[in-house]
Amino acid sequence: MGRFILRRLGFVLVSMLAASVILFLILRVLPGDITAVILGMFATKEAMANLRVELGLDHPLIVQYFSWLAGFVTGDWGTSVVMSAPILDLVMERLGRSLVLAGIALALYAPIGILLGTIAATRRNTWVDHSISIGALSFVGLPEFVTGLVLIYVFALQLQWLPAQSGGDFASGFSLDVRMLILPAITVSLTMIAYITRMTRSSTVEVLQADYVRTAYLKGLPRGKVMRTHVLRNSLLPTVTVIGNSMGWLVGGLVVTETVFGYPGLGRLLVFAIQRRDLPLVMDVVMLIVVVVGIANLMADVIYAWLNPRIAYK
Repeated sequence: MGRFILRRLGFVLVSMLAASVILFLILRVLPGDITAVILGMFATKEAMANLRVELGLDHPLIVQYFSWLAGFVTGDWGTSVVMSAPILDLVMERLGRSLVLAGIALALYAPIGILLGTIAATRRNTWVDHSISIGALSFVGLPEFVTGLVLIYVFALQLQWLPAQSGGDFASGFSLDVRMLILPAITVSLTMIAYITRMTRSSTVEVLQADYVRTAYLKGLPRGKVMRTHVLRNSLLPTVTVIGNSMGWLVGGLVVTETVFGYPGLGRLLVFAIQRRDLPLVMDVVMLIVVVVGIANLMADVIYAWLNPRIAYK
């Protein structure tokens, strides 16, 4: 198990390193002068020259890359060009808010998706199964911005039960209000509930047809015990992997939801940085998302290997 974890960790680190090279080259090798992109077309030559020195653009490309990578690893992320504030502080604050939203969404979609998928599998080919499956297929293909706007229209504008926006801008303070998180969390959860429902149903149907489950019933074991001991324990293995991987997707994929609801998280910060051409901030935010996704995938692999004794640690 220890060797398996080390191998997976090595694979994740190599993937992160490759992603950092691709990210650096994409944002550095842009058409035109990067300082003109950041400062705008009417910037003076003096301002552009000062910014080149500030960003280290007067050094060779390979030196720039390793300087940026070393700064990212050691926590020296520099200063935001637009906001004139330390990038590390800005990003960590927004990351915390995104993790809160992602945690609430996870607490919603994981148990609901597993429950619906199990119910559909145990009532296979009935109206219950068909209703759940059709509902899951509908939400899988529904974009998050459409879901969010519909929820805002119904619950914020028509019923006026919940606020349409989730709190302040980047310059002002932000106080956590659970009511502001409900609609964004539901918006994120609906797609994942549908996906986990389909995954759980598929794996549970397969396990229910296995020989060891039939043997358990022939031995006279109660249905509840068979479900708990033999069915759920095995059918949830693929679902656990999906849930683990979804945490990385959540943190990196909240851009649309946070923008729709005005939630000041990491996704909206990324949009803010792109719109204002703050390339140092863009690079660090995207790289952090790469790290979070890599860690989430590593945890999912380790959890799956721990839960499944049949896996070969290679």
